[in-house]
Order: sequence, then structure tokens, then C-alpha cells
Amino acid sequence: MVTTVKVKGMSCQHCVMAVTKALSQLEGIQNIAIDLAKGEVSFQNSKGAAAGQIKEAIEKAGYQVLPE
Repeated sequence: MVTTVKVKGMSCQHCVMAVTKALSQLEGIQNIAIDLAKGEVSFQNSKGAAAGQIKEAIEKAGYQVLPE
């Protein structure tokens, strides 16, 4: 299943790499795709990582997860 979250603050390739690195350290997060224009991060969560863990990882990287 693909999960998509809105993330504020991403503007360049460095941002893409920072968010990708943060999420890839969570178990079961795969196929991370980031759309800078839409401010969206999509990924597969095969191990069911908790939404709180995902939000925390993105926020520790310096970005804000927006409510849906």
C-alpha cells in the first residue's frame, strides 16, 4: 500500500535527499518518491511503521508534516 503525506519546507534536491534518508532508516519503508511541486512524499510501508514514527523522522530532518 502506498502512503502519501504532505510535507512543508522541501524546496530542492538536498531536501529530497534528507527526507529520503530519514525515511529509509525506518523498517519497512520502501520506494520513497518525493514531488517537490506538490510538497508530497509517497512511500510503501510494508512493515506498518507507525504514523508517529514517520512524522518524527521527517521532522527530525527539519521539515513539517502537514495534517491531511
